[in-house]
Amino acid sequence: MNTFRKFYFPGLISCCLLLYSSCATVKRQDVLKIEDRVTEVLRSTVMAQADWAMSQMPVTVTAASSARTAGGKHDFYSEGDYWWPDPADPNAPYVQRDGMTNPDNFVAHRMAMIRFSRIVGALASAYKISGEPKYVAQAMLHVKAWFMDKETRMNPDLQYAQAIKGRFTGRGIGIIDTIQLMEVAQGILLMEKAMSTEVVASAKQWFRRYLDWLMTHPYGKAEMEALNNHGTCFVMQVASFAKLTGDESLLSFCRERYKTVLLPGQMASDGSFPKELSRTKPYGYSIFNLDAMATICQLLSTEQDNLWTFESPEGRSIAKGIQYLSPYVADKHKWTLKPDVMYWADWPVAQPFLLFGAKAYQNSGWFDIWRKLDHDPKVEEVIRNLPVRNPLIWL
Repeated sequence: MNTFRKFYFPGLISCCLLLYSSCATVKRQDVLKIEDRVTEVLRSTVMAQADWAMSQMPVTVTAASSARTAGGKHDFYSEGDYWWPDPADPNAPYVQRDGMTNPDNFVAHRMAMIRFSRIVGALASAYKISGEPKYVAQAMLHVKAWFMDKETRMNPDLQYAQAIKGRFTGRGIGIIDTIQLMEVAQGILLMEKAMSTEVVASAKQWFRRYLDWLMTHPYGKAEMEALNNHGTCFVMQVASFAKLTGDESLLSFCRERYKTVLLPGQMASDGSFPKELSRTKPYGYSIFNLDAMATICQLLSTEQDNLWTFESPEGRSIAKGIQYLSPYVADKHKWTLKPDVMYWADWPVAQPFLLFGAKAYQNSGWFDIWRKLDHDPKVEEVIRNLPVRNPLIWL
């Protein structure tokens, strides 16, 4: 027996190590292949969007205003989407019509922020593909306007977001509007070494101040506790901005929040999100929430704490969520629940949960679904509820 151990165990161990090494090499090659395939799929779209972005001048919150805001020139302001004038009394406080967007509400600041996000995301994507410094220079022009210039910058808080005429000057749920700043933060992170140190430092300081407001203001605390897509998007934003600023304490907080609150508190045993399914837009909200959770996993996973492989004690996991929803994204006709009251025909598009999941689990089926979907949506409702529009900068 001792002779067997002496001569055969070392050989067996060597063979196992060689096999493991080969498997690891294959895995690394597969990951590289997926990223190359993403570039191949998106190259023409990215470069076209970057051409557009190169011609755009900055437009910030100071370019438009509303007489109904309680804030000032530099304060972000928006109004709740589903709130309408009372048919019985036009001077009365607005009334809710869930899922029905009022086109007359003030959303100019939100649209400006979406535009900012699209510009920086497109420029960062083009820079990743080409390495050309012109894209960085153009991005800095917009970053300076939003975060540095005394005349045009935005205050780092959201006290007046999703206001309701006659009811609230702002609400915690308005914090969801700044998911549009995530690709700005990610773009800066990607281009950081090519940017001016002053611009990077100023942008990081703005996001530090915003994070402090998010974590201490009653609006932020209320949004954090929401057990639906609002709570998910709160964690997703904090993770994104904390990654840019290098705040390891907040990153750890977000990982624990995902594992102990978001996943077990929102997901059913079949991988669905019951609170999203109960809304008037169950399909779109389910997609939106899963996109946000997958983005959290993409942002926060490390070798030591991999959220892609995490499973709650109740058996909830991000993989189960993707397995539940992906068949309905591949073929919407399979959806057996009620259709969304608005924008039913405009979903799905190239949802990030499919791409991030395909990369994490080496699932070519999910990648193929993602590849065939629309990578350049034009509908405003879809664009604002798509937290990742430039996936190249996240890989």
